[in-house]
Amino acid sequence: MNELYLTVQATKQGLHQFLSRQIKREVIGAEVVELGHAIRKRHPGMGCRTMYDLMGSIKVGRDRSERILLSHGFRLKRRRSAIRTTFSLAHLRYPDLIRGLTVSGIDQVWQTDITYFLSTTNMVYYIVFIQDVYSRRILSWSTSDNLKAERNIECLLNAFKLRGDKDLRGLIHHSDPGSQYGDRVYLQILKDTGIRVSMSKQAWKNAYVERVNGTIKNSYLYAWNITCLEELKKAVAKAVHAYNNEKPHKNLPNKMSPVAFENFLLTTEPKNHPKFEIYNYEEK
Repeated sequence: MNELYLTVQATKQGLHQFLSRQIKREVIGAEVVELGHAIRKRHPGMGCRTMYDLMGSIKVGRDRSERILLSHGFRLKRRRSAIRTTFSLAHLRYPDLIRGLTVSGIDQVWQTDITYFLSTTNMVYYIVFIQDVYSRRILSWSTSDNLKAERNIECLLNAFKLRGDKDLRGLIHHSDPGSQYGDRVYLQILKDTGIRVSMSKQAWKNAYVERVNGTIKNSYLYAWNITCLEELKKAVAKAVHAYNNEKPHKNLPNKMSPVAFENFLLTTEPKNHPKFEIYNYEEK
């Protein structure tokens, strides 16, 4: 053995330390991969960098964790949207009330949008989401095989139900000028509740809920074998629960999940709630 140490130009102690470090790296690597598989069962399309935030007190840095996961096949493929869901009404002329607005609590701004979902049997379905911009929580959703306004109304009423008897007067409801949001019954419900209507012409000005569309579809739904509407309804409910209750959000304090953040707000004086400015995009 002494001749071996001389051959590799290392001391006995140095070689043992080297082997110990190698074994430790392999153990940590195996732990990262094991945790990665467990997380992907609940969040099948979650990115490696976000997965690190759910790994707890693992003894490895974020960048190294990401490299380990990528080297073990955890890289994601993304889909592009190709189906139109917004059919604007020329007569809708509601102002954009949220550009550059500073929000400091829940139920100050809700955003809503419609997105499509293509099943493994090539059936096209539609999903409506309503999100609280401040907490990033998905408040409600509705799935269907059509773009009728009834689904949007159902989604809106479910958001009211989640918030209970809370007075929502003054809340800003922001959307694109799609025909569903110009529906007479839909607008009347908003008016009767004291909610202010805000609209923008471009989808990217509805960015918060647009991001939700992509996350739910790409990080969850497209990873599952969904063949029909009933399966989609169950899958969306499962995905929303994971998103609201587990997924870390980099723009929330300590990367909390939306539900954890709302619970945190209940323990904090309103004057101490964090504030942020909604994207102050340029008008074109």
